[in-house]
Amino acid sequence: MKLLTFDKQGVYQLGVQTEQGIIDIAASIEKNADLTNLPEYTALMTCNKEETAKLQHFIETIVAQESAVFVEEEQITWGPCVTKPHKIICVGLNYRKHADETNAPYPEVPILFNKFDNTLTGHNSEIAIPTVTKELDYEVELGIVIGEKIKNVTEQDALNHVFGYCTVNDLSARDLQMRTHQWLLGKTCDKFSPIGPYLVTADEITDPNNLALKTYVNGEVRQNSNTADMIFNCAEIISYISQHMTLEPGDIILTGTPEGVVFGYPQEQQVYIQPGDEVTVEIEKLGSLTNYFVAEE
Repeated sequence: MKLLTFDKQGVYQLGVQTEQGIIDIAASIEKNADLTNLPEYTALMTCNKEETAKLQHFIETIVAQESAVFVEEEQITWGPCVTKPHKIICVGLNYRKHADETNAPYPEVPILFNKFDNTLTGHNSEIAIPTVTKELDYEVELGIVIGEKIKNVTEQDALNHVFGYCTVNDLSARDLQMRTHQWLLGKTCDKFSPIGPYLVTADEITDPNNLALKTYVNGEVRQNSNTADMIFNCAEIISYISQHMTLEPGDIILTGTPEGVVFGYPQEQQVYIQPGDEVTVEIEKLGSLTNYFVAEE
């Protein structure tokens, strides 16, 4: 399934993208209240794996009996496809060619840092470039969303605990990031983690370690790679993190970015994101995520 959220009178609501269009789950439950075994749609917004089969059956039923409530895609305000993660954990320097372009050695273990939920925003949203940075960079990344509470999971079992995957732009203010040895400041400004448009459930992704991913700036391809170039694959990342902390349903793991970021260009060729720019990041089978950049007031 392709899950999404949209703003409805100031509250994020769950939607599901189907061949017929986007279904408003809350409105559809209200319309079909006579049905039994209705999904607890709020639980799915925190990535409860147990609810997915129930939701899938509900969607199939209401589509078949033509009682689904649809919303117009052109009229919705997209939200982040996960709205309240307990943790956002990021992996730095996790693509071989990205390490090569920045003249960095390959890490021996995953480099971890964190972001917060103030960085979340959705598809088609405007993002204000903070006045404190002159070097805002794009980073297309595969997002892993955890579906179960796990600790000390093995690599062999790790992907069984994934709820789904999503497209993420790990925006990075390079001048702030490199100001100290800690990267946090350059990663955590408001709306620096647009995610979506969809959270695609794990059953639809056969191999997350073999997905094409790209970035476009004003229509020009800047990044063009594949998750196969990751130094630490998805299972290795999940297992490693779970050895050090408990992972909860809805936790998001950002798995690193490939080559092609502005920071990897020779200094005389570096042109960072400017007001008026349109940036699209896309991942095979997960969808394209577009944001528009404006000057901070």
